[in-house]
Parts: sequence; structure tokens; C-alpha cells
Amino acid sequence: MAVDRVPVLKRCRSLGLDPIYLGIDKKSNRESKRANKKISEYGLQLREKQKAKFIYGVLEKPFRNYYEKAERLNGQTGENLMILLERRLDNVLFRMGFGRTRKETRQIVDHKHVLVNGKCVNIPSYLVKAGDVIEIKEKHKGDNRYKLVLETTGGRLIPAWLDVDQENLKGTVKALPTREEIDVPVNEMLIVELYSK
Repeated sequence: MAVDRVPVLKRCRSLGLDPIYLGIDKKSNRESKRANKKISEYGLQLREKQKAKFIYGVLEKPFRNYYEKAERLNGQTGENLMILLERRLDNVLFRMGFGRTRKETRQIVDHKHVLVNGKCVNIPSYLVKAGDVIEIKEKHKGDNRYKLVLETTGGRLIPAWLDVDQENLKGTVKALPTREEIDVPVNEMLIVELYSK
């Protein structure tokens, strides 16, 4: 399995991204070395793609597959791509506040702590549907880990398309998200332009 070992703050700095979108409260005081350099059109498109991949923790091949799937769906390809990425199980758990970062929620899913509609799911890329009920397994609900996580994520804003009961570590997908409800600073049109070359 491929692992990205680049320090998170360094990567955020190079992409011009605020670490808060990853669930990290740290700030970097350093300035990017390329801060004042002019970037080509291709460079801007590539940066947007790298940003989306980095935020959602998706590698190149699965990201390309998401793009091809988004192209086949009705509507605008860029919006469809962002909605598909937002529907990933690890991202939905992050949005519900059951993990501090998407990496942590991916690990929670990998360790088989999550039930979707009463069935154990250990695939972080599982796409949730409207009406899905997502919860942490009963035997893990008392874990100290989740108490600490909920203390940290308690003040986090939960999107309108999710309904969450944090005390019982349970949530429901009320509807699929729209692009307006996704607060990720990515210009998806540049990604579409990059892939459509």
C-alpha cells in the first residue's frame, strides 16, 4: 500500500492550503519558497487536483476512477466529482466528528469499528447513500479513544445533509450533499480542464 510520508504542514504550505480543512489546528509560520513565482495554467490545474487528492487522501488511480465515474453521471462533472469524494465513508465519519482527521477515520474504518445499516464495513472508499445509518460498533462505543475525539471535535460544524447523535456515536445521511454544502477550497473546474486535455 502506498503511504504519503510528506509532512502535512509542508504539503499544505506548498499547495496553499489551510491545515484546518484536514482537521489539524496547527499553523506553519514559514513562507513557501515559490510564493511569488508565476504559475502556468497547467500548474494551477495540477495544484487543484493535488489539493483535492490530498484533502480526501485519495491516490492518483482511484481519483482518476472517481473522475470517470463523475463524467458518466448526469449534471456537471466537477460538481459530481466533489460529491463522490464527499460521500466516501471515511469522509462522512470525519464530517460527523467521529475522528479528528480523515486519516484517523480511515483507520477506524480499517479496524472494523463501523456499521453501515447494521453491517460491518471496512472499506474507507465505500460510497454512502441517502438514508444510510452509520454507527460505531457497540463494543467500541465505550472506548476512551472516542471520548477524546468527541471532546476535540465537539465544536465542529456538522453539515446540513447529515444528522448526528454524538452521544450514541450514530448518524444518518439525510440526503446527498450539494456542491454548495461542501466547504472544501478546491476549484473543480480546473480539475475537469486538466483531465479533459
